[in-house]
Amino acid sequence: MKAPEPPPYQWSGCYVGFNVGGGTSGTNFGSTVDPGTYLGAVDAAAVSGAGAGGGGANADGVLGGGQAGCNLQSGMLVYGLEGDFDYFRSNPNFNNNTNTLPTTGAAFSIAQSLTTNFLATVRPRVGIAADRNFAYITGGAAFASVSYTETYSDANAAPGPGAGTASASRTLVGWTAGAGWEYALADHWTFKAEYLFVSFPALSATGTIVAPGGTNTLHGSSDLVVQLIRAGVNFKF
Repeated sequence: MKAPEPPPYQWSGCYVGFNVGGGTSGTNFGSTVDPGTYLGAVDAAAVSGAGAGGGGANADGVLGGGQAGCNLQSGMLVYGLEGDFDYFRSNPNFNNNTNTLPTTGAAFSIAQSLTTNFLATVRPRVGIAADRNFAYITGGAAFASVSYTETYSDANAAPGPGAGTASASRTLVGWTAGAGWEYALADHWTFKAEYLFVSFPALSATGTIVAPGGTNTLHGSSDLVVQLIRAGVNFKF
């Protein structure tokens, strides 16, 4: 007599787990200098010009951390909520030291960098289960700890040289969307793989260029986009 088929795997329940993967962070750096008592309007406009103080940059980083969540299954439909927290270190940077001040011909340099420290998300997941396979889409809120720095320096003769820094550190709040697949290895253990696109608003900073002949206000900014792929293992209660 043929043995009865085992019942389909049930995805309902809560879980905890860990994940590892890699991500690419991209940013657009912006920079402006206000006319002041050191750099006049012509030089300030040149330092702020397109390509002089800003540009795009990318950097790769490794990420790893943990996640926890709960699922509820109704027929083939599975929906739930997941939160995760990952260490993610990346450092896109931009450096331009090939430009000169129009009024004096002196070289100036602008460097900008953005460093990420962690990445966290809180996301609903909705998908279709076929026994031990679960394919889903996901999207929600994202959080990242970042540090931004811009530096300016020039080789101007008197009333120079001038130098200045603008910096800021903050936890950014953005959004994320992606998709993934999870497979039940055993009754309590599952394996997952997913892709996420994450976007954050620009971070701005203000500093001062200081020279013997005066000062100027320095403004810098950087947005952040992260694309990541990671795999993980969950233990389902």
